[in-house]
Amino acid sequence: MKSLDQIWVQNLSLLTGYSLLAGLIFWGARSERWRSAWRRLKGDTVGLISFAVILVYLLIGTLESIAVPSASGSRSLLQQLTRSIPQETSYAAPLASTALSLSDPKPLKSRHLLGTDALGRDTFVQTLRATRSALWIGGLTSLIYIPLGVLLGMMAGYYKGWVDDLVQYVYSTVAAVPEILMLVSILMVLGKGLGSMSIALGITGWVGMARLIRGETLRQVERPYIAAAKAMGQSNWKIITRHLLPNVMHLVLIKFVLGFSGLVLAEAVLSYLGVGAPVGTASWGTMIDASRSELSREPLVWWNLTAASSALFVMVLALNLFGDSLRRAFDPKQGA
Repeated sequence: MKSLDQIWVQNLSLLTGYSLLAGLIFWGARSERWRSAWRRLKGDTVGLISFAVILVYLLIGTLESIAVPSASGSRSLLQQLTRSIPQETSYAAPLASTALSLSDPKPLKSRHLLGTDALGRDTFVQTLRATRSALWIGGLTSLIYIPLGVLLGMMAGYYKGWVDDLVQYVYSTVAAVPEILMLVSILMVLGKGLGSMSIALGITGWVGMARLIRGETLRQVERPYIAAAKAMGQSNWKIITRHLLPNVMHLVLIKFVLGFSGLVLAEAVLSYLGVGAPVGTASWGTMIDASRSELSREPLVWWNLTAASSALFVMVLALNLFGDSLRRAFDPKQGA
């Protein structure tokens, strides 16, 4: 049960995240490269469809993330919208009229599109609610690894020398440790929770971003506009923020979209291993984990696994397809 202060903090965090994403898009839209990429993206049917699917997931996750006060403390907006769906006492098959029982099947309060879980909760609603965990993990982790990866990558590519050697040594050391072992180790120290998972994934996820930005920065510093800026006496900080950063932001956006799908999968895997989302948190990983015993029972309960796996598959597929479309839009030669 959340207090009023916790509700405001959660809603404010959500608003901050969307504001930062909107700021990134509007800031980049001032560039002619971004505008030409948008014109190409508008002609990409697959990219637009995948983007529409992503927006649907964002809407569902936002409804579950917005907390509103209620008589029991607080409920998400999605819970408020689905409060008319009754909770049963046990399993129920999709669209069945009686509970799943070999001995004494009891009538249900209502039919459920995707059935119910062991606690009698509607599987469709639980699948929708689990979208929040995936989006929060992706968003919070991105706020950690993107600034860290961009900063270190640009410093290594711009200053070169010992700075480059130091950054390469650090990310080579981090990359040498198996990622899953490092994630589990960090989570064992920090404990379960969406915030702990975000920190763990952020610590291990900045390496790929740093490598990508370092390579692009090394290419950009050889361009004439950097030499002209240095000849005009501009400071290193001004060159990095006003000239280099805008020319690598398209890579940051593409990496963010493609990396988001990996973070969603990582959340599901960690929750499946039992070190991810805490008990009581709706998550596709925990739903898949609970399905291990459901597949061995009689009668067979298959709908919880199917619902969670399908939702996870569609989201990851849409993110990957949209990321590929962004890559083709910003660099048609590379995407061909």
